[in-house]
Amino acid sequence: MESLTIILFERLGLLLIIAFVMTRTPGFKSLLYRKYSVKMSVVHTAVFGLFGIASTVTGIVIEETGYVSHSLIFLPVGDSQLIVSLSLVAIVIAGLLGGPTLGLGAGVITGIHLFFLGGVGAVANALVNPFTGLLAGLTARFFSNERVISPLKALFIGVFPPVLHMQLLLLMYANNVDMVDVVNTIGIPLVLSNSTAIAIFTAMIGIVLREQENEAALASKQALTIAKEALPFLKKDSQLEVANGLADLLYSRLRLAAVSIADYEVVLAHKGLGEEHHKMGDKILPPFARKVIEQKNMQVILGKNDIMCPNKNCPLEAAIVIPIIEDNEVTYLISFYYRKQEHISPVDRMMAQGLGQFISDQLNMLGAEKLKAHIRDAELRNLQAQINPHFLFNTLQLIAGLFRENPANARHVTLQLANYMRFNLRLVSKSLVELKKECEHVEAYTSIIQERFKGRLQIKFIKPEDLSNIYIPPSTIQPLIENSVQHGLKNILDGARIDILIERKNGQLSVSVRDNGSGFPNDILPFVSHQPLASDHNGGTGIYNVNQRLVQLLGESARLHIRNLTSGGSEVKFSIPDSSHIKKSG
Repeated sequence: MESLTIILFERLGLLLIIAFVMTRTPGFKSLLYRKYSVKMSVVHTAVFGLFGIASTVTGIVIEETGYVSHSLIFLPVGDSQLIVSLSLVAIVIAGLLGGPTLGLGAGVITGIHLFFLGGVGAVANALVNPFTGLLAGLTARFFSNERVISPLKALFIGVFPPVLHMQLLLLMYANNVDMVDVVNTIGIPLVLSNSTAIAIFTAMIGIVLREQENEAALASKQALTIAKEALPFLKKDSQLEVANGLADLLYSRLRLAAVSIADYEVVLAHKGLGEEHHKMGDKILPPFARKVIEQKNMQVILGKNDIMCPNKNCPLEAAIVIPIIEDNEVTYLISFYYRKQEHISPVDRMMAQGLGQFISDQLNMLGAEKLKAHIRDAELRNLQAQINPHFLFNTLQLIAGLFRENPANARHVTLQLANYMRFNLRLVSKSLVELKKECEHVEAYTSIIQERFKGRLQIKFIKPEDLSNIYIPPSTIQPLIENSVQHGLKNILDGARIDILIERKNGQLSVSVRDNGSGFPNDILPFVSHQPLASDHNGGTGIYNVNQRLVQLLGESARLHIRNLTSGGSEVKFSIPDSSHIKKSG
């Protein structure tokens, strides 16, 4: 019995080598992740059936005299010989991984092979394999929540198949007086070898799973890191700047023979081997590039002929071509080049797939942000550029009247109107302007208004002497003054007053517009700057537009603050960062 145990464990080593090779195949890995299909079930049944046959071939033959044959079993044995093998190992693993169907199928294939090999116990050998496969598959359902059964549990499960085998031999060959002695001889060696083999096999499966998870985690982490580093290049407006930045980044971060970036027509950048003949502006010729553009899927090229490089001495023989998709269209093609196809590892494939997805997502996100910014900017500038037609008509009437009464004042008002309109027309090209320019705009407007309401309205404008390096959304202060004129002071027939105060304090620039009019009605005061009011009631639309510009361009801290004064009238006030905190744009 001791020598039989040693022989079985020697054969076990050969089977584990076969098992190790099996665990490295893509089909076996799909089985581990329970990706079942009819086609793959047939393939797996055949593979495990062949594994069971290989286990039988590497088994041993026990003669009637007790002699053990070490030869491989390719041909049928004699009627007095008994085949002892480790075929149940393959069948148990098939059932545990693939369920009852796979276990039964693999057991049937192995059992038929054992039956045709003949010998003592041929029927028992043939029947125990499908029964074991079916039972192992049913047992696996108790562990359905586990990715793979632990080696300790597998060791326990592995005890029962050889026991079942021994029972069948004793039941079916009860008349054979030597069968009891044979079972006593092979029983313990079979139990030890089968349970050990199943436990080792499940341990190998666990190692494979951990390797795959580690590879996937490494590939995802690497792809995410590179995608983050690529973000500054993706923000560039020029395709050439994007391509050169990406090519340099990818070549420096990845162990590649070369990196190429192209659009759907020509090469934009190439870094690495082959730079002397893979040049910017080369047409995209290979069919695989067109296929990637049409199908929008990553392609792996495993042949120099498929790369179709016109240079016969090109050192690049394999590639991974990744589409970068923006707005459902291929914007860029990123090609990872390798010297040999063997250099493309599964990690490279996973990393390339993830990187393509990350960069595509970033481009779409940046595109959406740019579009949103352009729409918002266009809306704001359209609001800023509007000129009140009533103001223009009234000012022209004022100028016409002044030319008869006071030509000097008429010329002054005309110049102020020209300055006012020139400022408004320039708004479409700027989001922020110098505060000095904004003050000139206010002075032009207030000069016209004071001339129009001469004797009835007094405007006082106080501002710091130094207004340099401060930027503000254009046409911000003027609408606040206009609101006071049109609404706050409309019922004030004499002694109307507006005070405009700009002052610096505590790192902030404070701007306030006060009037001594009727103030805001209490029912609209809480939300006058938060929503446009119907029919521009009490100046709600103009104030709302100013508040929107301030918040969207300078932030929530620049929001308007509105209150009615106890002495009568109202105050509209806002603050923005002073000095270099705001940069010019537009």
